[in-house]
Amino acid sequence: MMSFGAAGLLSLPLLLVLILLGVPIAVCLFGISIVGIALVLGPSQALALTGEVITELAANWNLSAIPMFVLMGNLAFRSGLTELLFAAARAWLGRLPGGLAVATNFACAGFGATSGSSIATTLAMGRLAIPEMRRSGYDPGLAAAVCASAGTIAVLVPPSILLVIYGIYAEQSISALFAAGILPGIMTALAYAVLIVARCAANPTLAPPLAERFSWGTRFRLLAKVWPLPILIIGVLGSIYSGLANPTEAGAWGACLAALIAGLRKGRAFPRVLMDSLTETVSLTANIFFIAAGAILYTKLVAVTGLSATLAAVFAPWQDQPALLITGIAVIFPILGMLLEPLGLILIALPVVLPLVKATGADMIWFGIVIAKCVELGLLIPPLGMNLFAVKSITGSTIPMRVIASGLIWFLVVDIAVLAVLIIYPQTILVLPRLLVGG
Repeated sequence: MMSFGAAGLLSLPLLLVLILLGVPIAVCLFGISIVGIALVLGPSQALALTGEVITELAANWNLSAIPMFVLMGNLAFRSGLTELLFAAARAWLGRLPGGLAVATNFACAGFGATSGSSIATTLAMGRLAIPEMRRSGYDPGLAAAVCASAGTIAVLVPPSILLVIYGIYAEQSISALFAAGILPGIMTALAYAVLIVARCAANPTLAPPLAERFSWGTRFRLLAKVWPLPILIIGVLGSIYSGLANPTEAGAWGACLAALIAGLRKGRAFPRVLMDSLTETVSLTANIFFIAAGAILYTKLVAVTGLSATLAAVFAPWQDQPALLITGIAVIFPILGMLLEPLGLILIALPVVLPLVKATGADMIWFGIVIAKCVELGLLIPPLGMNLFAVKSITGSTIPMRVIASGLIWFLVVDIAVLAVLIIYPQTILVLPRLLVGG
């Protein structure tokens, strides 16, 4: 049998190579974990651990919030919420320098509050907004980059699926994490908007002024049509912070509200909308759980080979220097986030870094948002950030990858600045959870 240390050390580069070759991350995690554990402990132990991980994951009641939030986002999308959001944002913000890009930015933030998924938000809004911006003469790099960047806000704002996973694994209040993500999400959206307006004001060729003008009556009529969004947000968050429901129950409540809204909007077409939403929800949930199970199994391999202790030793010298430890994590996590799927990264890395951060006395709610922001950064880093590929799948050959990447550099700089503020001033994260949840 292979030595413990050799199996552990070999697993990391092998995992990265397979991911870079395009093998689905869940397959990589399961395959490497099962083979690695079998080499170290024997095939029977590998199969036993695999069954144990899958059973425990399937039996975790808190995880049932994930399919409910996914279903809510799918129903909101198929009921036409993306079109309504973009139309209203366009009417109110279109006259600003880069107005369509600003509208896309805030529409992404709004839809992120119903989808909980960065990729879903980027794809939903990108299909609508990128062609509209290109028809209006917008710079292709700006048009693509704003959709890729603003889509990541879904990682921060409730009901973020990543925060649900973090809360369960780190044993932190999901309600508090949801509250903690609100201000950083708003800060990110506002920072992006300032960037867009400043760039387009300095260089009007990036975004020609919008010729169409909207009366105040039209603006308010379009805004009134976005009524599903506040109903969903108030229904989910209001039920949580009023004490009427826990996050899992609130997810079910949100899905029911989304179904009711879709039924009112779609009428006779609702059964088809519901079936398509359920089908997509099952597919995405299965993918999320498959990745989560594979990541947890990989942590078992890391544990039995002693690799976790080796990795922890890398960070250990920083344990007495909290600022240096957090800075190191803030540098390393985005790089890993460029290579690994966000949920897989969180589940693989937390067993290593969580004990070290806890030992510094840092607030784990604050750390959860910092980690989420780091993962968000990783989604945008060229050339492998997942949101680049999400946007590329929309634009095809019309916008080269290098153009998308060059447009993203500006947003990455802004994201780094926001991350620095969140690290230096923890109260920007903690003020709302202390107000809404207490503690």
